[in-house]
Amino acid sequence: MRALALYGTIGSLVLTALATAPADSAGRPSAAPPAPVPHPVVFGKCAPVEKLPASVECGKVSVPLDYARPDGKKIDLTVSRIRATAPKERQGALIFNPGGPGATSMDFPLYGALAKWRKTARVYDFVGYAPRGVGRSAPLSCQNPAEFAKTPTDSQRHPTEAFKRKKVAQAKAYARGCARNAGADLPFYNSVNNARDLDMIRAALGEKKLTFMGASYGTYFGAVYATLFPGHVRRMVFDSVVNPDPSQIWYTNNLDQNIAFERRWGSWLKWVAKHHARYRLGTTPKAVQRSYDKAVKRIRRAPVNGKIGPAQLQAAYLKTGYNDAYWPLRAEALSGYLHGNPKPLIAQALPKPGGAQEEENSNAVYTAVECNDAPWPRDWRTWDRDNTRVAQVAPFETWDNAWMNLPCAFWPERSESAAAGLDHAINRATDDILGYGAGSDDAGDGLVNATSQAAATGLDDTLHGGPSPLDIQTAPGALPPVLLLAAELDAATPYPGALNLQRRLHGSSLVTEKGAGTHGIALSDNACVNKYTEAYLLGGKVPGHRVYCAPRKEPLPGDPAKRKK
Repeated sequence: MRALALYGTIGSLVLTALATAPADSAGRPSAAPPAPVPHPVVFGKCAPVEKLPASVECGKVSVPLDYARPDGKKIDLTVSRIRATAPKERQGALIFNPGGPGATSMDFPLYGALAKWRKTARVYDFVGYAPRGVGRSAPLSCQNPAEFAKTPTDSQRHPTEAFKRKKVAQAKAYARGCARNAGADLPFYNSVNNARDLDMIRAALGEKKLTFMGASYGTYFGAVYATLFPGHVRRMVFDSVVNPDPSQIWYTNNLDQNIAFERRWGSWLKWVAKHHARYRLGTTPKAVQRSYDKAVKRIRRAPVNGKIGPAQLQAAYLKTGYNDAYWPLRAEALSGYLHGNPKPLIAQALPKPGGAQEEENSNAVYTAVECNDAPWPRDWRTWDRDNTRVAQVAPFETWDNAWMNLPCAFWPERSESAAAGLDHAINRATDDILGYGAGSDDAGDGLVNATSQAAATGLDDTLHGGPSPLDIQTAPGALPPVLLLAAELDAATPYPGALNLQRRLHGSSLVTEKGAGTHGIALSDNACVNKYTEAYLLGGKVPGHRVYCAPRKEPLPGDPAKRKK
């Protein structure tokens, strides 16, 4: 005990110089006190729930729930690591975030065993982590996982009024569930806090400067980090870039996604039609669409395996927009189902057994971060109008995307979340008093915490008002060169977002994969992109303001690993 306390004290003294307040920046949130200095991460054996091999070591980083109250409630973030394989060449730690919001990178250290990552793994410790709310990092939940993952469910490209009413009611209930379960903690699941958490992890690892790779949503809060802490940056890779314009966060970005996914869906239809001899789904994109529609109608009448309905089918085929490696797989599954063999479709679209809790947790964090980050339309009629218009030209994903985000229309104000949490804590304490509860001290402590947080939140609302996105930007010379990667036809993060972020981060370099649409392109299937990524991570070399790579080869029917020569 005494030795551990001494080690922590020495570590805190060393790290004091590493964890400082963020640099001033136009448009940033109101100034908060400096973050507390984290203790060094004590790595050891990973918990069995992480399902990681013995080669990976795990630890925790304690961070404030609310950085405006650094001495208040703390939450623990789970961290994983494999050390650099060539210790004498080590450059530091590479921290990775795969996006979401709501995704974990706890398995990132295992990437070092992959051929395309081995050079990078020689010189960097590979560090993954579960962001706040995810996994064991102060997990967030908004709904009973079994209810959330209940299947089969319906999906309608042009929904009926009755279906819309059902979805609105579900969104309202989901938002209430988030407020009830998280209480006054709910507003603190947001991108600015994710960026501050990243800086705490950097300091707890003993890194003077941050080396970071973020994909998808990871590029957004990575850009928030670059704006808040430009002096803490060593190297940053932004892979598949979110449009950071405050007017885009997040409602407009989601509408733009729908248009982009429609284009990608059209590319898949065209590819399948080109290979009609193998798949027998139609010789034109329209004919292939009719085959898909036929499958939807049949599945609506008789769900496959009793579990796969139209919504599960839609979720499976949405992946064709994320990565063209799915194109042959999904074509085989659709063809098999329509021609009497449902096994490939069952293998690809059946919900993962035992995955309900993880799926619900990920969705809860996604919803909380996006709803907390920015204002959303509060009138259902606005959503109905906008999505009806977009669905006229982009029916493939528009309404499913709307339903996923609709809880933000009914998202509680900070004081409402605190009040809901207080009600929940009162009910727990009352049950214990009456003998209905577990009888532990947790309920009483929860009531005290909920009461104090409700009072503090009411004061904060009065002083600061609602959320607004950070205006991402850095001054010339404030940020070292950073690397942006983007596929020109990316649907999840449309290409204009990369151009926008490059304008905001002075001195950044953009690598574009021309004519390609795969989401997430770093150290993957494009040798040109890989060359630029490695040169930057290993030597800090950027290729220039903008450079272009030819697209990856088109997939071949059959084995998804085969590419057209």
